[in-house]
Amino acid sequence: MSKIKITVIKKFSPMDVFGHEIIDPPSGQVSRICSEFEQGQEYIVEGLQCPEGFCRWAWHDLYKDLLVLLFGGEHSWTESGVMYTSCTDGKRPVCFKLERIRGFNF
Repeated sequence: MSKIKITVIKKFSPMDVFGHEIIDPPSGQVSRICSEFEQGQEYIVEGLQCPEGFCRWAWHDLYKDLLVLLFGGEHSWTESGVMYTSCTDGKRPVCFKLERIRGFNF
């Protein structure tokens, strides 16, 4: 099975997405940019194990795309061994680049 490198490409705030702040009920606090990741942060996925410290919500969102790459699949809209995807947190999404690591390709 392949290894996959996950790179955090971009984080978006509610202001980026909606053009205004979003208030989180029930706290009444302004929703901020995702604090789980930093742009440029990288993780290595071996097998189907979630990397230590990786957000479970984002893992669930990336899982289908990870499976495609892990098992040798491709998409016609990206270069070979690469996929771009995102977390589905609609208020503060995070975009990721998934890359099959050379030497582990099918």
